[in-house]
Amino acid sequence: MLGNPLILYYLHPAKLYFKAFLIGLLGLGLSLAWAGPSVYPTGTTIYDPARAYNSYVLFSGGDNVARLIDLNGNVVNTWPDAGTHSTLIDPALNAGRLGHVLVTESSTEGRGTDLVPGLNRTRISKVIAELDWQGNPVWRFGEKAPGGLAQQHHDWARLANGNTLLLANLVHKVPGFKLPQLLDDVIYEVNPAGEVVWKWVASEHLQEFGFTPAELERVKNTANADYLHFNNLKVVGPNRWYKAGDQRFHPDNLVVDSRNANFIAIIDRKSGKVVWLLGPHYAGSESFGQKSRTVPRPVDQISGQHDAYIIPEGLPGAGNLLVFDNQGEAGYPPAVLSTTGGSRILEIDPIKKEIVWQYTGENSGGYAGSFRSPYVSNARRLPNGNTFIDEGETGRLFQVTREGDIVWEYINPYPRAGKDAVTGKNISNPLIYRGQPVPYDWVPAGTPRSEKAVNPPRQADFHIPAQR
Repeated sequence: MLGNPLILYYLHPAKLYFKAFLIGLLGLGLSLAWAGPSVYPTGTTIYDPARAYNSYVLFSGGDNVARLIDLNGNVVNTWPDAGTHSTLIDPALNAGRLGHVLVTESSTEGRGTDLVPGLNRTRISKVIAELDWQGNPVWRFGEKAPGGLAQQHHDWARLANGNTLLLANLVHKVPGFKLPQLLDDVIYEVNPAGEVVWKWVASEHLQEFGFTPAELERVKNTANADYLHFNNLKVVGPNRWYKAGDQRFHPDNLVVDSRNANFIAIIDRKSGKVVWLLGPHYAGSESFGQKSRTVPRPVDQISGQHDAYIIPEGLPGAGNLLVFDNQGEAGYPPAVLSTTGGSRILEIDPIKKEIVWQYTGENSGGYAGSFRSPYVSNARRLPNGNTFIDEGETGRLFQVTREGDIVWEYINPYPRAGKDAVTGKNISNPLIYRGQPVPYDWVPAGTPRSEKAVNPPRQADFHIPAQR
């Protein structure tokens, strides 16, 4: 199974009328109880089995339950109390064990969250765990973590040597910064015994992130303790660049990105040095905002991006970098954003640093802002050339062809519910931090699945009759 590139690393409507309809229903807000419409379809709303890449999908809902669904929206397995993020483990890296996931097993109020005003995570991870198909814990990390807390955030991965790689926070003083303490980013490699065997700390590499002296001064004087906010950690994996002799793309190296500083970097595992960098400056920036659809073209900008990774061997676009470019506010100084623009999926040639393919709302017949999630979210290339997308803020998962047709779409029916601490009003937040396509052979034999077409109704027919 190690050869399955979909496991290794990890729309809208094909018709304009339905895209406009769903976007109108979902709105662009966080809580569906407030300004946006409060009644809208959930579950699978579009499904063309002949054109979609048929698979399962793994995601964690607002109720902290990790669910595996088929593309008709049927739940085939759950892992309760999984936190807001869950990640599948490739059986080829896990002694052939099927259906295992990494989750946040427990969290706690802790030092770090109070350093960042407005931080949407009110708790930090205490223990992370590997759960089997039945939800039983088979491995844990936290007790032996520095300070006795895992403090894992955003990303993790099982390695070929059996160790686990995780992105975590480190609260400490960094000389030269205005703030007395920072919520720094640290990478740990942890062995099966729960011992840290390798560590990398972001603040030790500030000079390698491409900041000018003036920008570095802005960084050091920031009022935001979460000054870089790494949200991604991926293993580079086998690729054509390394096979051609480019050592920067060694399969063991790591891809990270800084949401708050607008750069993507590759870290050399042996030296710890940054050996490849995209941003924070862009050769094509003069063309940003001109709605250029011509590719290839130089990378014009990224802002607030998530989930950058090298497309693995065996998939269309292998060796290129795929990233969800949120177009959220970020940067030192803040990046210039298009007033009416939306988010983008960018496929980038990492050698030429050119955009070779992109997806925006316009590719599905809408306007640029019809596809938008200014934070969270991700995208993954699929074996048939489609791209899986999580428009995280709206809780919308979908699959798009290279031409922009939406061939599968699912709206999260499991929001986070509760009361707003300030207004006391009921809230319903559909946000999905990350969704992941899951191949059929990842699950135990006999796991059910369905592949029935779902055709959306005409917008004119989809309404509640007027009452008299």
